[in-house]
Amino acid sequence: MPSLSRRDFVNAAAFAATVAGFPRCGNAVDYPSRPIRLVIPYAAGGPGDQIGRPWVERMSSQLGPSFVENISGAGGAIGTASVAREKPDGYSLLLGNGSTQVIVPLTTPNPAYAVDDFRAIYRLINSALVFAVSPSLPAANLQDLIAYAKANPGKLSYGTPGIGTGNHLVGELFKQQAGGLDIVHVPYRGSSQATNDVVAGQISLVVAVMSVQLQQLGRAGRIRLLAVTTERRLSGAPDIPTAIESGMPDLSYEGWFGLFAHKMTDDAIIDRIAQATRAAMSDPGLQESYRSQGMEPDGDSSPDKFQRIVDATTASLAPVIKTIGLKSQ
Repeated sequence: MPSLSRRDFVNAAAFAATVAGFPRCGNAVDYPSRPIRLVIPYAAGGPGDQIGRPWVERMSSQLGPSFVENISGAGGAIGTASVAREKPDGYSLLLGNGSTQVIVPLTTPNPAYAVDDFRAIYRLINSALVFAVSPSLPAANLQDLIAYAKANPGKLSYGTPGIGTGNHLVGELFKQQAGGLDIVHVPYRGSSQATNDVVAGQISLVVAVMSVQLQQLGRAGRIRLLAVTTERRLSGAPDIPTAIESGMPDLSYEGWFGLFAHKMTDDAIIDRIAQATRAAMSDPGLQESYRSQGMEPDGDSSPDKFQRIVDATTASLAPVIKTIGLKSQ
Protein backbone atom coordinates (compact mmCIF):
# COMPACT_ATOMS: atom_id res chain seq x y z
CA MET A 1 0.00 0.00 0.00
CA PRO A 2 1.32 3.53 -0.74
CA SER A 3 2.53 5.42 2.30
CA LEU A 4 1.00 8.70 3.42
CA SER A 5 3.02 11.86 3.81
CA ARG A 6 2.75 13.80 7.04
CA ARG A 7 0.62 16.43 5.24
CA ASP A 8 -1.68 13.74 3.77
CA PHE A 9 -2.07 12.14 7.17
CA VAL A 10 -2.91 15.44 8.83
CA ASN A 11 -5.42 16.35 6.09
CA ALA A 12 -7.06 12.92 6.28
CA ALA A 13 -7.33 13.15 10.05
CA ALA A 14 -8.82 16.64 9.81
CA PHE A 15 -11.35 15.47 7.24
CA ALA A 16 -12.35 12.50 9.39
CA ALA A 17 -12.82 14.75 12.40
CA THR A 18 -14.96 17.13 10.33
CA VAL A 19 -17.17 14.33 9.02
CA ALA A 20 -17.55 12.96 12.54
CA GLY A 21 -18.93 16.32 13.59
CA PHE A 22 -21.65 16.44 10.96
CA PRO A 23 -25.11 16.54 12.62
CA ARG A 24 -26.47 13.45 10.85
CA CYS A 25 -27.13 10.05 12.37
CA GLY A 26 -27.70 6.49 11.20
CA ASN A 27 -25.50 3.94 9.43
CA ALA A 28 -26.03 4.55 5.73
CA VAL A 29 -23.62 1.84 4.58
CA ASP A 30 -25.90 -1.13 5.31
CA TYR A 31 -29.25 0.72 5.16
CA PRO A 32 -31.75 -0.81 5.32
CA SER A 33 -30.86 -3.85 7.40
CA ARG A 34 -34.24 -4.25 9.10
CA PRO A 35 -37.90 -3.39 8.33
CA ILE A 36 -38.86 0.24 7.80
CA ARG A 37 -41.87 1.61 9.67
CA LEU A 38 -44.09 4.23 8.02
CA VAL A 39 -46.15 6.12 10.59
CA ILE A 40 -49.47 7.34 9.22
CA PRO A 41 -50.71 9.90 11.78
CA TYR A 42 -54.39 9.27 11.04
CA ALA A 43 -56.93 6.56 11.74
CA ALA A 44 -56.82 3.39 9.65
CA GLY A 45 -58.98 3.33 6.53
CA GLY A 46 -58.68 7.01 5.66
CA PRO A 47 -56.84 8.85 2.87
CA GLY A 48 -53.52 8.40 4.66
CA ASP A 49 -53.80 4.63 4.28
CA GLN A 50 -54.80 4.93 0.64
CA ILE A 51 -51.62 6.90 0.00
CA GLY A 52 -49.11 5.32 2.35
CA ARG A 53 -49.95 1.63 2.12
CA PRO A 54 -49.42 1.35 -1.68
CA TRP A 55 -45.99 2.94 -1.18
CA VAL A 56 -45.14 0.46 1.57
CA GLU A 57 -46.21 -2.48 -0.63
CA ARG A 58 -43.82 -1.40 -3.37
CA MET A 59 -40.89 -0.91 -1.02
CA SER A 60 -40.50 -4.68 -0.67
CA SER A 61 -38.72 -4.74 -4.02
CA GLN A 62 -36.87 -1.47 -3.44
CA LEU A 63 -35.81 -1.26 0.19
CA GLY A 64 -36.95 -4.52 1.72
CA PRO A 65 -39.65 -5.29 4.32
CA SER A 66 -41.72 -2.26 5.39
CA PHE A 67 -44.88 -1.84 7.41
CA VAL A 68 -47.48 0.77 8.37
CA GLU A 69 -48.40 1.92 11.86
CA ASN A 70 -51.44 4.17 12.30
CA ILE A 71 -51.04 6.56 15.24
CA SER A 72 -53.97 8.98 15.12
CA GLY A 73 -55.17 11.88 17.24
CA ALA A 74 -54.88 15.66 17.63
CA GLY A 75 -55.13 16.33 13.92
CA GLY A 76 -52.14 14.11 13.20
CA ALA A 77 -49.91 15.67 15.88
CA ILE A 78 -49.61 12.56 18.06
CA GLY A 79 -48.24 10.31 15.33
CA THR A 80 -46.04 13.07 13.93
CA ALA A 81 -44.52 13.83 17.32
CA SER A 82 -43.77 10.14 17.82
CA VAL A 83 -41.50 10.13 14.77
CA ALA A 84 -39.76 13.32 15.95
CA ARG A 85 -38.80 11.44 19.12
CA GLU A 86 -37.43 8.37 17.31
CA LYS A 87 -33.77 7.64 16.64
CA PRO A 88 -32.76 9.39 13.38
CA ASP A 89 -31.69 6.23 11.57
CA GLY A 90 -34.23 6.13 8.72
CA TYR A 91 -36.23 3.23 10.12
CA SER A 92 -39.15 5.37 11.33
CA LEU A 93 -40.59 7.53 8.56
CA LEU A 94 -43.63 9.77 8.52
CA LEU A 95 -46.37 10.25 5.96
CA GLY A 96 -46.92 13.95 6.52
CA ASN A 97 -48.97 16.69 4.90
CA GLY A 98 -49.56 20.42 5.18
CA SER A 99 -51.55 19.91 8.34
CA THR A 100 -49.01 17.89 10.27
CA GLN A 101 -45.89 19.66 8.99
CA VAL A 102 -47.10 23.28 8.89
CA ILE A 103 -50.50 24.06 10.35
CA VAL A 104 -50.39 22.04 13.57
CA PRO A 105 -47.02 23.39 14.80
CA LEU A 106 -48.05 26.94 13.83
CA THR A 107 -51.40 26.83 15.61
CA THR A 108 -50.56 24.86 18.75
CA PRO A 109 -49.58 26.98 21.80
CA ASN A 110 -47.00 24.44 23.03
CA PRO A 111 -46.37 22.14 20.09
CA ALA A 112 -44.73 18.75 20.63
CA TYR A 113 -42.61 19.37 17.53
CA ALA A 114 -41.58 22.26 15.27
CA VAL A 115 -41.87 22.91 11.54
CA ASP A 116 -38.16 22.24 11.10
CA ASP A 117 -37.96 19.02 13.14
CA PHE A 118 -38.19 16.95 9.97
CA ARG A 119 -36.42 16.52 6.65
CA ALA A 120 -38.52 16.27 3.51
CA ILE A 121 -37.79 13.19 1.40
CA TYR A 122 -40.33 12.91 -1.41
CA ARG A 123 -43.77 14.31 -2.19
CA LEU A 124 -45.98 11.38 -3.17
CA ILE A 125 -49.14 13.15 -4.32
CA ASN A 126 -50.97 16.43 -4.68
CA SER A 127 -54.51 16.29 -3.39
CA ALA A 128 -57.72 18.25 -3.38
CA LEU A 129 -60.13 18.88 -0.57
CA VAL A 130 -63.78 18.42 -1.40
CA PHE A 131 -66.95 19.90 0.11
CA ALA A 132 -69.43 17.04 0.53
CA VAL A 133 -72.93 17.29 2.00
CA SER A 134 -75.76 15.00 3.01
CA PRO A 135 -78.20 14.36 0.14
CA SER A 136 -80.99 15.52 2.46
CA LEU A 137 -79.52 19.03 2.42
CA PRO A 138 -81.12 21.20 -0.31
CA ALA A 139 -77.77 22.15 -1.87
CA ALA A 140 -76.66 21.09 -5.35
CA ASN A 141 -73.65 23.43 -5.39
CA LEU A 142 -71.68 25.79 -3.17
CA GLN A 143 -73.94 28.75 -3.85
CA ASP A 144 -76.97 26.71 -2.73
CA LEU A 145 -75.07 25.77 0.41
CA ILE A 146 -74.20 29.40 1.12
CA ALA A 147 -77.80 30.51 0.63
CA TYR A 148 -79.11 27.76 2.90
CA ALA A 149 -76.53 28.53 5.59
CA LYS A 150 -77.43 32.21 5.54
CA ALA A 151 -81.11 31.37 5.87
CA ASN A 152 -80.43 28.92 8.70
CA PRO A 153 -77.65 30.39 10.86
CA GLY A 154 -76.18 27.98 13.40
CA LYS A 155 -78.13 24.99 12.12
CA LEU A 156 -75.43 23.51 9.92
CA SER A 157 -72.25 21.77 11.01
CA TYR A 158 -69.15 20.60 9.17
CA GLY A 159 -66.69 17.88 10.08
CA THR A 160 -62.92 17.71 9.65
CA PRO A 161 -60.11 15.42 10.89
CA GLY A 162 -59.41 17.89 13.69
CA ILE A 163 -58.72 21.43 14.79
CA GLY A 164 -55.76 22.95 13.00
CA THR A 165 -55.86 20.63 9.99
CA GLY A 166 -55.90 21.92 6.43
CA ASN A 167 -59.51 20.79 6.21
CA HIS A 168 -60.40 23.01 9.17
CA LEU A 169 -58.50 25.95 7.72
CA VAL A 170 -60.28 25.65 4.38
CA GLY A 171 -63.64 25.29 6.12
CA GLU A 172 -63.07 28.51 8.04
CA LEU A 173 -61.87 30.32 4.92
CA PHE A 174 -65.04 29.18 3.13
CA LYS A 175 -67.18 30.63 5.91
CA GLN A 176 -65.21 33.87 5.91
CA GLN A 177 -65.18 34.35 2.14
CA ALA A 178 -68.91 33.56 1.91
CA GLY A 179 -69.66 36.53 4.15
CA GLY A 180 -69.22 35.12 7.64
CA LEU A 181 -71.41 32.02 7.65
CA ASP A 182 -72.55 30.59 10.98
CA ILE A 183 -71.64 26.92 10.51
CA VAL A 184 -70.41 24.92 13.51
CA HIS A 185 -67.10 23.09 13.23
CA VAL A 186 -67.08 19.50 14.55
CA PRO A 187 -63.56 18.00 14.85
CA TYR A 188 -63.08 14.24 14.49
CA ARG A 189 -60.13 11.87 14.84
CA GLY A 190 -60.22 11.18 11.11
CA SER A 191 -62.08 11.94 7.88
CA SER A 192 -63.73 8.52 7.73
CA GLN A 193 -65.73 9.12 10.91
CA ALA A 194 -66.79 12.58 9.74
CA THR A 195 -67.87 11.19 6.37
CA ASN A 196 -69.86 8.42 8.02
CA ASP A 197 -71.70 10.99 10.14
CA VAL A 198 -72.61 13.02 7.04
CA VAL A 199 -74.04 9.86 5.46
CA ALA A 200 -75.95 9.15 8.70
CA GLY A 201 -77.24 12.73 8.88
CA GLN A 202 -75.45 13.55 12.15
CA ILE A 203 -73.63 16.51 10.57
CA SER A 204 -74.40 18.49 7.43
CA LEU A 205 -71.09 18.77 5.67
CA VAL A 206 -67.57 17.37 5.57
CA VAL A 207 -64.42 19.00 4.23
CA ALA A 208 -62.33 15.98 3.31
CA VAL A 209 -59.46 14.89 1.12
CA MET A 210 -60.85 13.45 -2.10
CA SER A 211 -60.83 9.66 -1.88
CA VAL A 212 -62.21 6.51 -3.47
CA GLN A 213 -64.63 6.19 -0.58
CA LEU A 214 -66.12 9.62 -1.23
CA GLN A 215 -66.44 9.03 -4.96
CA GLN A 216 -68.16 5.69 -4.37
CA LEU A 217 -70.54 7.26 -1.87
CA GLY A 218 -71.25 10.04 -4.34
CA ARG A 219 -72.06 7.63 -7.17
CA ALA A 220 -74.31 5.67 -4.81
CA GLY A 221 -76.22 8.83 -3.90
CA ARG A 222 -75.31 8.58 -0.23
CA ILE A 223 -73.37 11.83 -0.24
CA ARG A 224 -73.22 14.82 -2.58
CA LEU A 225 -69.84 16.17 -3.72
CA LEU A 226 -70.19 19.91 -4.35
CA ALA A 227 -66.75 21.28 -5.19
CA VAL A 228 -63.01 20.65 -5.02
CA THR A 229 -60.42 23.20 -3.88
CA THR A 230 -57.89 22.82 -6.69
CA GLU A 231 -57.54 25.49 -9.38
CA ARG A 232 -58.57 22.98 -12.07
CA ARG A 233 -60.94 20.03 -12.07
CA LEU A 234 -59.40 16.69 -11.13
CA SER A 235 -58.62 14.27 -13.95
CA GLY A 236 -59.97 11.45 -11.79
CA ALA A 237 -63.22 13.29 -11.00
CA PRO A 238 -63.87 15.68 -13.91
CA ASP A 239 -67.58 16.02 -13.14
CA ILE A 240 -66.98 17.84 -9.86
CA PRO A 241 -66.57 21.62 -10.27
CA THR A 242 -63.93 23.65 -8.49
CA ALA A 243 -64.77 26.16 -5.78
CA ILE A 244 -63.47 28.85 -8.14
CA GLU A 245 -65.97 27.78 -10.80
CA SER A 246 -68.64 27.77 -8.12
CA GLY A 247 -68.37 31.50 -7.51
CA MET A 248 -65.56 31.59 -4.93
CA PRO A 249 -62.55 32.90 -6.86
CA ASP A 250 -60.26 33.10 -3.82
CA LEU A 251 -60.96 29.67 -2.36
CA SER A 252 -58.21 27.35 -3.56
CA TYR A 253 -56.02 24.93 -1.64
CA GLU A 254 -53.82 22.17 -2.99
CA GLY A 255 -52.77 19.67 -0.41
CA TRP A 256 -49.91 17.21 -0.49
CA PHE A 257 -48.77 14.05 1.24
CA GLY A 258 -45.16 12.97 1.35
CA LEU A 259 -42.40 11.20 3.19
CA PHE A 260 -40.46 12.78 6.06
CA ALA A 261 -37.67 11.67 8.39
CA HIS A 262 -36.12 13.00 11.58
CA LYS A 263 -34.06 16.12 10.79
CA MET A 264 -30.81 14.46 11.92
CA THR A 265 -31.10 11.56 9.46
CA ASP A 266 -28.03 10.98 7.29
CA ASP A 267 -28.06 12.50 3.80
CA ALA A 268 -27.23 9.15 2.20
CA ILE A 269 -30.25 7.50 3.85
CA ILE A 270 -32.54 10.32 2.74
CA ASP A 271 -31.26 9.99 -0.83
CA ARG A 272 -31.63 6.20 -0.75
CA ILE A 273 -35.30 6.46 0.25
CA ALA A 274 -35.94 9.19 -2.33
CA GLN A 275 -34.37 7.15 -5.14
CA ALA A 276 -36.36 4.05 -4.21
CA THR A 277 -39.54 6.10 -4.06
CA ARG A 278 -38.89 7.70 -7.45
CA ALA A 279 -38.51 4.20 -8.93
CA ALA A 280 -41.76 3.08 -7.28
CA MET A 281 -43.62 6.15 -8.50
CA SER A 282 -42.84 5.22 -12.10
CA ASP A 283 -45.15 2.22 -11.73
CA PRO A 284 -48.27 2.87 -13.88
CA GLY A 285 -50.35 0.80 -11.46
CA LEU A 286 -49.37 3.01 -8.53
CA GLN A 287 -50.02 6.14 -10.55
CA GLU A 288 -53.47 4.93 -11.53
CA SER A 289 -54.34 3.98 -7.95
CA TYR A 290 -53.65 7.56 -6.89
CA ARG A 291 -55.37 9.19 -9.86
CA SER A 292 -58.48 7.09 -9.34
CA GLN A 293 -58.78 8.74 -5.93
CA GLY A 294 -58.62 12.25 -7.37
CA MET A 295 -54.94 12.65 -6.49
CA GLU A 296 -52.04 13.47 -8.76
CA PRO A 297 -48.88 11.37 -8.26
CA ASP A 298 -45.58 13.24 -8.25
CA GLY A 299 -43.05 11.38 -10.36
CA ASP A 300 -40.43 14.11 -10.24
CA SER A 301 -39.93 14.92 -6.58
CA SER A 302 -36.72 15.00 -4.54
CA PRO A 303 -35.67 16.05 -1.03
CA ASP A 304 -34.76 19.57 -2.19
CA LYS A 305 -37.87 20.05 -4.34
CA PHE A 306 -40.16 18.78 -1.63
CA GLN A 307 -38.51 20.93 1.03
CA ARG A 308 -39.12 24.02 -1.10
CA ILE A 309 -42.80 23.08 -1.31
CA VAL A 310 -42.98 22.68 2.46
CA ASP A 311 -41.29 26.05 2.94
CA ALA A 312 -43.67 27.71 0.47
CA THR A 313 -46.69 26.21 2.24
CA THR A 314 -45.41 27.56 5.54
CA ALA A 315 -44.89 31.03 4.06
CA SER A 316 -48.37 31.13 2.52
CA LEU A 317 -50.38 29.67 5.42
CA ALA A 318 -48.72 31.49 8.30
CA PRO A 319 -50.34 34.88 7.53
CA VAL A 320 -53.73 33.26 6.88
CA ILE A 321 -53.59 31.49 10.23
CA LYS A 322 -52.74 34.77 11.93
CA THR A 323 -55.54 36.65 10.15
CA ILE A 324 -58.29 34.26 11.18
CA GLY A 325 -56.81 33.69 14.64
CA LEU A 326 -56.66 29.93 14.22
CA LYS A 327 -55.56 28.14 17.38
CA SER A 328 -55.70 24.44 18.14
CA GLN A 329 -56.91 23.20 21.50
